[in-house]
Amino acid sequence: MAAVSIRDVALRAGVSVGTVSNVLNRPEIVAEQTVTRVHDAIDALGFIRNDAARQLRAGRSKTIGLVVLDVRNPFFTDIARGAEDQAAESGLTVLLGNSDESPVREATYLDLFDEQRVHGILISPYADITPRLIALRNRGIPAVLVDRSSGDESFSSVSVDDLEGGRMAVQHLIDIGRRRIAFIGGPMGIRQVTDRLEGARRAAAASDARLEVIEIEALSVIAGRTAGASIVARAPEDRPDAIFAANDLVAMGVLQALLMQGVEVKVPGEVALIGYDDIDFASAAVVPMSSIRQPSTLIGQTAVEILLEEAADPTVQSRQVVFQPELVVRESTRPPH
Repeated sequence: MAAVSIRDVALRAGVSVGTVSNVLNRPEIVAEQTVTRVHDAIDALGFIRNDAARQLRAGRSKTIGLVVLDVRNPFFTDIARGAEDQAAESGLTVLLGNSDESPVREATYLDLFDEQRVHGILISPYADITPRLIALRNRGIPAVLVDRSSGDESFSSVSVDDLEGGRMAVQHLIDIGRRRIAFIGGPMGIRQVTDRLEGARRAAAASDARLEVIEIEALSVIAGRTAGASIVARAPEDRPDAIFAANDLVAMGVLQALLMQGVEVKVPGEVALIGYDDIDFASAAVVPMSSIRQPSTLIGQTAVEILLEEAADPTVQSRQVVFQPELVVRESTRPPH
């Protein structure tokens, strides 16, 4: 069946095509009875407005593209929620893309959003994509980095001080008396991971603590569980007495391995454990987990605010918004009573 056109609506309502267009776009200038008649015709025929074509003719759609590293991570879904709420206030919607820590998928989403002529792009980049973002900006599509700072400040960014977050996590472990600390995270191509590790190293260097680095292939529960199992397999005297996981998903996997690998390792009695992000699951774990909290929803909201400013005025100076992390202490790092 052929799609119902605006001409079909006009014919059924007994008005001109121009009148139907006015009802759809400027109903305040059309008589109320005519508006009602046109909407009755739309309902009867099942007419669906082709907003995509209209927006493309206008040069920009009413959507914002958002690319995140891992949509399975609740931290990024919270960012998306904040962005969605803020965009809705301006009549915009958010299209979510999951790069899954893949440069190829990341590039594919950027191509798609370019073709759709989105209002702007928010991205938590995996690779260095500055040249591509510059090309998009030259085509009238602004971009804001999310959860990642812009090294040369060529683009606006909204992030958290991960150096301080990493330092804060390990300093907390040192403060509760732990000295053999393992950092579990990766891949090291992700800037957030390397920043958190560097912060951890700074805290360890300023004390008598020893920091071991265990690199994993993904920031996932499974990768954390594998790393945790390798620790459980060691002799008790060779295990770390504390673990800093690069995010809460990794920390959850580590916790599962420590408690359920056959040889139970007491948390926090034998090994204290702290994660990063403070997702909802951290507080609901079998041993509630300490974490470094990021204001995820606020990050998404702020990124959209900046993006809309730059879309309205391409000459506006880029901004680097850096939020401070917060230490949240729970049972996984509390000293024994």
